Amino acid sequence: MIPFTHLHVHSQYSILDGAASVSDLVGKAKKDRMKALALTDHGTMFGIKEFHTACKKAEIKPILGCETYVAARSLQDKTDVIDRYGDHLILLAKNKTGYRNLVKLISVASNEGFYYKPRIDKNLLEKHREGLIASSACLGGEIPRLIMKNQMKEAGEVILWYKKIFGDDFYLELMRHPAEEAQQRENVYDNQVWVNEVLVEMAKKHQIKLIATNDVHFTNAEDADAHDLLICLNTGKDVDDPTRMRYTKQEWFKTQQEMNELFSDIPEALANTLEVAEKVENFELDSAPIMPVFPIPQEFGTMDDFRKEYTETKLFEEFGEETFNRLGGYERVLRVKQETEYLKHLTFKGAEERYGNPVPEEITKRLEFELDTIKSMGFPGYFLIVQDFINEARRMGVLVGPGRGSAAGAAVSYCTGITNIDPIKYDLLFERFLNPDRISLPDVDIDFDDDGRQL
Repeated sequence: MIPFTHLHVHSQYSILDGAASVSDLVGKAKKDRMKALALTDHGTMFGIKEFHTACKKAEIKPILGCETYVAARSLQDKTDVIDRYGDHLILLAKNKTGYRNLVKLISVASNEGFYYKPRIDKNLLEKHREGLIASSACLGGEIPRLIMKNQMKEAGEVILWYKKIFGDDFYLELMRHPAEEAQQRENVYDNQVWVNEVLVEMAKKHQIKLIATNDVHFTNAEDADAHDLLICLNTGKDVDDPTRMRYTKQEWFKTQQEMNELFSDIPEALANTLEVAEKVENFELDSAPIMPVFPIPQEFGTMDDFRKEYTETKLFEEFGEETFNRLGGYERVLRVKQETEYLKHLTFKGAEERYGNPVPEEITKRLEFELDTIKSMGFPGYFLIVQDFINEARRMGVLVGPGRGSAAGAAVSYCTGITNIDPIKYDLLFERFLNPDRISLPDVDIDFDDDGRQL
């Protein structure tokens, strides 16, 4: 048996079209000992995080993708019937760069290209193609549609365009859904047979590899009727309407054995699914929080000044390997160092006003502990931003509350003017606000008067 990977899969996040839960899809892949699995919902990536987490837990390589809609003209064109429905195209993220590009494409499709469906266009695709793998999709794809119109020359031109854009990362999809119902055999399967024959010929002619897919929409064969009802809801049609849209009932998550039986005569189309899976890097989605950058006054020292003074080796030793890597490497750590030094300057300046000069040793130790914790967690910029707009609000005459929530337990908050409650006097715990043993984002609750907050 040739190992196989599903590269065209819809979950319940293909709204009113997919009837499979992410957990069921991953569970069946695990049971069938698949090493990788793709998720390609229609025009959306809603399920990607859940899918990625489930695959990681099941020790299956997640292949993050989407079945996109490519506009017939441009994504700005929204006037004609031809603009309503885009040609289907499967896109898979090969690496983190590809994932970011895919996210960008889907965001633009929803925010700028939406017209009945979230649409991209070829100009946008070409601009954000790096790190992506593409395949020709189902009968709703541009290439199969041209073949079914007997426009072979045009189909060949489209194939060559995608090959130019994606190179060896463009594949032609083959599907076989031998429906039991005569109408669906005629409408779908017979067309698939014809399209497949042409695609095999064109693959040889243009030196493009084939992949076998099953356009998965539900988990098991017995789920076909439930999926059929879902399509009725989607289209607003009665079950007994002979003219309504119907699937072939073959779109279940077939096992490797079932796919081998279906494509026994084209083994390379099965093997190439493993090639695609091997191209995909096993990257993580989670990353360190990206905090807003607070502009430090130039007289305090620029980033170039700090770069000369604090080498990568020096900061690696100061922060430690775990913190250095968690914060995102040298440039990010250098920024944290600069922000920490400026925050320290403001904090001790405020401490002299709050506690007198010299600052008592007990206060100094408390502030140094808090500043070190803030630095190791990467949040000095957050404190600088909060103190900046709170102090500006006071200068504008806006009434600001003295402090609410756990942030009042931070002496740094008190010394920088974020709060007006002395945490040392009232024996408040800083660890309730920020705890080095439980890294979480800071959250300062602030009260402004009703009129002032409108300024």
